Amino acid sequence: MIEIKNVTKRYGKIAALSDFNLSVKSGSIFGLVGINGAGKSTLLRLLAGVFRAEEGEIFVDGEPIFENEKKKKEIFFLPDEPFYLPGMNGERMADLYKAFYNFDQTVFNTCIAAYGLSLKAPLRTFSKGMKRQLFVSLAFAAQPKYLLLDEVFDGLDPAARLVFKRGLVDLLAKNGGTAVISSHSLRELEDICDSYGVIDGKKIMSSGVLADLLEDMYKFQIAFNKPVLKEDLGFECVSFESSGRIIKIVVRGKREEYLAKIDKLKPLIVDEVPVDFEEFFISEMQGRYGAI
Repeated sequence: MIEIKNVTKRYGKIAALSDFNLSVKSGSIFGLVGINGAGKSTLLRLLAGVFRAEEGEIFVDGEPIFENEKKKKEIFFLPDEPFYLPGMNGERMADLYKAFYNFDQTVFNTCIAAYGLSLKAPLRTFSKGMKRQLFVSLAFAAQPKYLLLDEVFDGLDPAARLVFKRGLVDLLAKNGGTAVISSHSLRELEDICDSYGVIDGKKIMSSGVLADLLEDMYKFQIAFNKPVLKEDLGFECVSFESSGRIIKIVVRGKREEYLAKIDKLKPLIVDEVPVDFEEFFISEMQGRYGAI
């Protein structure tokens, strides 16, 4: 279990995180989201023990993580731009990680084959997506108990993303591990995450179980015989989009009550469509900052 208690991290006089609190249950796949500069990468580096907080405490399985070499062997942190030495290739990277982790060569070879990568080719010749695939393969082969991934989908094509998601689920099922994934690809997070946290204002704005988040949210596409404005509805919406006589609304509450209110407006057609995590996030940010 990961516990973050009243953590503040500063860069000089600027606070990246302030009085930050969060718990991540063991065995979960936790999606970490927020706008650029919200502090996601900083948080992952704190969890990995790369950074030290000026205030507060971070515990992994009840132990402080900073300068805890034993616990760090159970953690694999994959940053947005992984570091490697000039002249390194896949084989030499695997040899390097074998010195730190209980490295599973079979898992590594399986991942490399699935991605179609060469272990002999220098990393400098790899595209961004190929480098990401290699480091994901190293992460899975390291068999960590805690996997921290920063913008892991960036550079991965749809086929590679599918390989990653299957590999992640297999890894965590095998070792009962936990993953914290930072990404702007919210639709990808929704596919695999069971819980989430939204960072805003240097704190966690909301967090919880993903299924519970969307349980009482509903999206309707409604056609009228004339243009309809938001104020014409007579009730509050999480989000409202208008295209002439057709509107799209997202609401939170009791479905039947909203359908009754919509019926009073005499619509021509009412279609209900699923609300996804990306729409929730956008609506939350619009509610706080206006149009984004």
